[in-house]
Amino acid sequence: MPRIAFYPGSFDPITNGHLDVVRSSVPLCDRLVVAVGIHPGKKPLFSTEERLKMLHDVCGPVAAQAGCTLEAVTYDDLAVAAARKYGATIMIRGLRDGTDLDYEMQLAGMNGTMAPEVQTVFLPASPLVRPITGTLVRQIAGMGGDVSAFVPPLVASQLKAKFA
Repeated sequence: MPRIAFYPGSFDPITNGHLDVVRSSVPLCDRLVVAVGIHPGKKPLFSTEERLKMLHDVCGPVAAQAGCTLEAVTYDDLAVAAARKYGATIMIRGLRDGTDLDYEMQLAGMNGTMAPEVQTVFLPASPLVRPITGTLVRQIAGMGGDVSAFVPPLVASQLKAKFA
């Protein structure tokens, strides 16, 4: 039976933190489903299609090198329901700090009640990527700052074009 992991997020944009989580995830599974959450109340900087393409282009080679299949998808319901839909038994969650842990523990508890067959796996961020958030990256890029230390090169060029 293949090990399928589900990694949900907004990925707006994909950061080096997200890539760090993907690098840590691919040895744990045969297939990694990276899922872009679609929330009607949010107005993302990048379109769904742009985010899916960036995920494929940035994360696909990392997964392939580890012998893992990567699938980039969208979901608009509960993450745990989407994980079930894709046959995942592992829910991947990245942790930057204690604040993340407190929130993610609550989420894992609720998800575990709704879908006990989907085990949440917490992956700690590497020290260099811990302070990175998509919100800060968007703010820095929007004000003309250099975000190349925080995002993969492809994403940095997409941000530059977006704010040109």
